[in-house]
Amino acid sequence: MHRTKNDLQESIRVKLVELLNDRLADSIDLMMQAKQAHWNVKGPDFIQLHELFDKAKDDLEEYVDVIAERAAQLGGTVEGTIRAVSKRSTLDEYPLDIVDGKAHVDCLSSAIAKVAKTTRQAIGRADELNDAVTADLFTEVCRGLDKLLWMVEAHLRAER
Repeated sequence: MHRTKNDLQESIRVKLVELLNDRLADSIDLMMQAKQAHWNVKGPDFIQLHELFDKAKDDLEEYVDVIAERAAQLGGTVEGTIRAVSKRSTLDEYPLDIVDGKAHVDCLSSAIAKVAKTTRQAIGRADELNDAVTADLFTEVCRGLDKLLWMVEAHLRAER
């Protein structure tokens, strides 16, 4: 840990940085999965999905930056390299052989849902560690992920 005058105990900051780096890995992985879908989508809804997936990547990039900067603010080392992310990410590998828009929507929505779930759990963990600021950060990210999930899932067949 780096020296800081942040008033949270170092033992708490260590746990928070670990939590932040875990969520960072999933968020970077998800961001790149959105870009993978953007680059490879084909079909009658191409332009709509191509633009949606690129917007998703842009939104996710903002969340990545907020998460990473919080880890640094707490005196931690941000672990955002591709190798670090590949070790930490809990997401399934994104299939490289799909092109159909609906298949990309299905895969990406599943990944978004998983990251939203683990982010929601991180809110509780940050609360347990008495860090309302990090909990609030995760709440903001989760709010955005829920909206993104809604936007992507809207492209699936409407069922009740």
